[in-house]
Amino acid sequence: MHPSEVLFQGKHKPVSIPVCDHYAGAEKLMRKSIALQQELGPLFDITLDCEDGASAGNEEAHANLVASLIASDDNRFGRIGARVHDLNHPSFEQDVAIICGAAERLAYLVVPKPENLDEVTRAIGIINAYAGKNGRESLSIHILIETHGALADANAIAAIPQVECLSFGIMDFVSAHYGAIPGNAMRSPAQFTHPLVTRAKLDIAAACHAHGKVPSHNVTTEIKDTSVVASDAHRASAEFGYTRMWSIHPDQIKPILKALSPRSSEVSEAVAILAEAQAAQWGPIQHHGKLHDRASYRYYWAILQRAKASGMPLPESSGSLL
Repeated sequence: MHPSEVLFQGKHKPVSIPVCDHYAGAEKLMRKSIALQQELGPLFDITLDCEDGASAGNEEAHANLVASLIASDDNRFGRIGARVHDLNHPSFEQDVAIICGAAERLAYLVVPKPENLDEVTRAIGIINAYAGKNGRESLSIHILIETHGALADANAIAAIPQVECLSFGIMDFVSAHYGAIPGNAMRSPAQFTHPLVTRAKLDIAAACHAHGKVPSHNVTTEIKDTSVVASDAHRASAEFGYTRMWSIHPDQIKPILKALSPRSSEVSEAVAILAEAQAAQWGPIQHHGKLHDRASYRYYWAILQRAKASGMPLPESSGSLL
């Protein structure tokens, strides 16, 4: 049996997707992002943005552009998704209908600003209808948690099988408090210390991990100083349990990849422990004088998945473990 079948019997097998989600809205930036993905490989996802990328009155043409890029041969790895308008926007269904024309090559759809669980299920129902018409029975869905109601329903939303990722929309969330949260809480350091913001981040991460889904951390608006991006990504991972993060500029991608990838020493340790466990038919073992069993095996298996998703070089002996 494959390690994942042994280790996750009766448990949620965690979703494994790239640790960086790069957003691009303008055509020039979309094409640059796709070219960079071709150069680096499928180490990061690209989300082509209809919500903020389309100018007013140009929504249909923009959605057609997004669909054409997803369907093109430039989408070599099948790791390009799209963010549509929110459910209550007049262009939502039009976005979905057009982009699902490329459903076969579409990695996922991002649904922004749902008010609650009911809106999420309604949006998914519409998406499924159009994806089904184009031969895609179960399209992965990412949900942007930006409202009070969606935050309250985060656990129920994460429990939906088709949902693989919850992202935190910090700017809309802070704005929804009408000045009760200061504007500096949209960025560091206050985004990691303000109680209402940290509560939201923790609730989203906890909901995701309870159901084996991916929590995706909000954007860093600082573009020129990549050390800020790296610091935000590290804190999001180490302090809040986030395993994925947005990028809004190509220079942010590599710092995010580095910060959210496990250390090489962790990977080596994981391979050694899992190889011994596999040889012991996944029974308890001692490694360097410490006891390990299936609980720790699941942890180390997740380390290997993160390393693989971020493009880290892995020992040949890890092949049967992945």
